[in-house]
Formats: sequence, C-alpha cells, structure tokens
Amino acid sequence: MKKLYKILLLICSIGLLTGHASAQQNIQFSQYIFNTLSVNPAYAGYKEEWFAQMALRNQWVGIQGAPKTGQISIDGILDPQTTKHGVGVQITSDKLGPQTSNSITLNYAFRIQLDGADTRRLSFGLGVGAAQYGLDGSALTTVDGGDGSVPTGGSSKIAPDFRAGIYYTTPYWYAGISALNLLSNSKSVDDYRRSTNIADNIVRTRHMYFVAGALINASTDLRFRPSVMIREDFKGPTNADFNIMAIFNDKVWLGGGYRTSVKAFKKEYQNTDVASQAALIGIAQFYVNERFRIGYSYDYALSKLNGYQSGTHEITVGIAFGKAPKASICPRVF
Repeated sequence: MKKLYKILLLICSIGLLTGHASAQQNIQFSQYIFNTLSVNPAYAGYKEEWFAQMALRNQWVGIQGAPKTGQISIDGILDPQTTKHGVGVQITSDKLGPQTSNSITLNYAFRIQLDGADTRRLSFGLGVGAAQYGLDGSALTTVDGGDGSVPTGGSSKIAPDFRAGIYYTTPYWYAGISALNLLSNSKSVDDYRRSTNIADNIVRTRHMYFVAGALINASTDLRFRPSVMIREDFKGPTNADFNIMAIFNDKVWLGGGYRTSVKAFKKEYQNTDVASQAALIGIAQFYVNERFRIGYSYDYALSKLNGYQSGTHEITVGIAFGKAPKASICPRVF
C-alpha cells in the first residue's frame, strides 16, 4: 500500500517534477446529470425555482491520498414572472494527495424565451470566481534531496476563474456547450521549470464541455433519460460519459453509465505511455417528496487500478425551496 501511495503521489506531482504537465484536469462528478451548473453557467435558474445541492465524492476507496471532493451549489431565478435572469453560486473543495483546491464561482444566465408557449429556451451564461490551489511539499519525496522543484513546506496560489456557456432546452431534449477555466495560465514548459511559485503548476487547465440529453416517454409511469457529456482539455485524452436513467412514477430513478477516454485529437501525450481508461457507473436517485431528493452512484474501474481499490462512491442531496414556479418545463428531469 505504501508503494501504491507513492505511485499516486508521483502521478499527482509528475508535472512539478518533470515539467511535462502544466495543469490539472477538472473535477468530474458521475451525477453531473443532476447538477449541470457544475459544467455550464448557462444552466443557472433552469429549474425556475431556487434549488440547493450538495455532492460528496470519495474516489478510489482504499488508496491513501486518493481524491476526495465536496461541492455545494445554489441557483434560482431573480424574476419569477418572466424567468429571464438565472443566478447561482458554487463552492467546491477538492483534495488529491498533496494537492488541494478550494474555489467559489458566481454564475449568471440570461434566458431567452423562443416561443409563445415557453417550451423552448436558449440561455447564455457567464461565471466569475476564484480558486486557491495548494501543495504540501512535505508529502513528497524526491530522488535527490533538496530538489528546488518541490517546496519544503506548503505552497499556495489564488487564481481567477472565468467561464462561459450556452444551454438550449425543450420539453424533450437539451444540449449545451461551455468553456471553463478560461483565465488559466498558459505558460510554456520552460516557464514552469523556471517558476519560483510551484503552485502555478497545479492550476487547472482550460476545459470545454458538451452535454446533451433527451426524455423518452414509454408510458405514464415509465420514462427514459439518455444523456452524454464530452470533456476536452486539449492536453490529455478526451473523456466521454454515456448515461441512461429509467424514471419510475417520477420518483425513483435507476440507471448507469459508461465512462471512457478517447484519442480525439493529436496531442503530445500520445507519444507517451498514457492509456485509455474506462469505468462502469451505477446510479440511483429517490425523491423523498416533491422538493427533496437524494442520489447515490458507484464507479467500477475497468483498469489495473481496480485491484488496489474498492471503487468510487458519490452521494448527492438536493432540495428546492422558496415559492414554487408558475409553470415549469420538466423541472426535475433536465
């Protein structure tokens, strides 16, 4: 286990020690289908009522230093009559081996009504915030003692964040595209090697997301909700999540997904030993009542790492509060 922990720390810090990587991947939740605000600011206010959600993710259980993430978000509308202005705030805390990240983002969405019945909306969203990235140098052991690339104690950096997105919805399908971490530093490898602020190397890189999904009514008591999310950072493998949920009586959701990485573009990493990774995901969600839900998901890794850990657990809790909307569009499906 100690050997595996050292391998994990090496993976986390390979960019610091070699200069071959300059930034980190964004956090990814298996239950993104219940909180699209985490990847697209244009989603703010979609439910047309105030909604709060908490998510806790414990990845690769059994491995010391494995990723642990917590997130709280609240979003709603400022104008209940026209529902044109959506706002939201999101607070995230993440820890991976010697690295930590804490961020807060304020989101705004301008929602355009596209038809008289108000069944189609096109939203444009912006998000601004800040993130504090930290590195505990005492948790790292270098081959050569006194390596100047690793801090002797703690090192931290506060970086601004800016994101933008577009989100289109109808009663039966949706699609959105967004870009996160747009202000992420894009220093060259040589600049990072010369950097005296080691925390520069763990700031997350720019990401683009595409999300889409649909609602299929099989009967009055059974509906299906397929969805897909594609994540691209233009440095590592392109990640894709494919999910499908069965909805029983609009109360119980059961389903799963498949996550994989593909080589969509020619990138520097393709000249290395980086391999495609995949996972199977099981998801369940239950509405205790019309305004309170709880969800759980389990990730089963389809890689050699599976023999060293017992999976990934994720719990989400959501609650709607305040005055109910006038006439919402599938408020708890998308």
